[in-house]
Amino acid sequence: MSDTNTSGNTDEQDRLGGMRLWVLLRLNRWVFTGAILLVIYVVLVLTSFLQLTPLRTIVENQDGIEFLFSAFIGAIITGTSVVVTINQLVLSQELGAIGDQRDRMSASMDFQHDIEDTIEEDISPPEPAAFLWELVDGIEERARELEEEMKDERDEGLQAEVTDYVEDVTGNAQFVKDGLEDAQFGTFAVIWNALRFNYSRKIHDARRIRTHHQGALSEEANKKLSRMIETLRYFGPAREHFKTLYFQWELINLSRALLYISVPALTVMAIMIMYVDGTTLLGTTLGVDNLVWVTSAGFVAGISPFIVFITYILRIASVAKRTLAMGPFILRESARDEDLG
Repeated sequence: MSDTNTSGNTDEQDRLGGMRLWVLLRLNRWVFTGAILLVIYVVLVLTSFLQLTPLRTIVENQDGIEFLFSAFIGAIITGTSVVVTINQLVLSQELGAIGDQRDRMSASMDFQHDIEDTIEEDISPPEPAAFLWELVDGIEERARELEEEMKDERDEGLQAEVTDYVEDVTGNAQFVKDGLEDAQFGTFAVIWNALRFNYSRKIHDARRIRTHHQGALSEEANKKLSRMIETLRYFGPAREHFKTLYFQWELINLSRALLYISVPALTVMAIMIMYVDGTTLLGTTLGVDNLVWVTSAGFVAGISPFIVFITYILRIASVAKRTLAMGPFILRESARDEDLG
């Protein structure tokens, strides 16, 4: 019985599935932000039904509105400025002298040419999704070449192990290619599908087959396995490169989102301080004091920049945790769904 990992696309899909990962990685960040803010708003409103000091009493006796919302103004301005500054420092790594830029360009072109030579393509697509598609397709082709070479193998155990391995590679490759077909860089789809190709396990399994059956493998089969491993080795750097670009893209989006949402949030804070006190909006709606509805909405507006920051960083941190190790190493955190987040 083969000891090769043959999880294929089913286990990989299961490992990357689940509601928690869908929320952390795939859910639109603005929808995620809105959901969190809605939950907070509902909790604040429902708290008014508890036997606590009424909000209007606190506002009338302790000037609670000014005390609460004046602190938000400094926090929003300072927090937004700090986050945007940090993001700009990260993005400043893209700046440099002409020599540095030329070296980066040369390294990028050399890497692209190396992959083209390995997968036997005259020219590879410039789009990240299409480029990864071609690379995964090349890996699938190497697997089929290995299968063809081993079809007349007399060692049934070796043949079964190679067959399981090829099924794992081709199944996972086809699964990822289907996801990459309509993916556009700038959305999370490209990185999500790149995460679903467990190349580290495939490198390990190929090396294990070659080591365990060193004497039984023909010279040509050894060459096919070596080509398989060589092609797989390119997937790690390619994924890391596009992951880095995606992180920079997301940091830019985060900076813009904070700038967009901070001005309305500050405006709401000013309105709450200037126009709302214990005599405002007397009466109730649905059994809740109108002041509770308004104050809760103001609080949610005040924390909205922080919640936007949290939702973006959660995705970046989750992807970074999944891709801590590049190469043949398989970290427990990278392989187990329950450790993510």
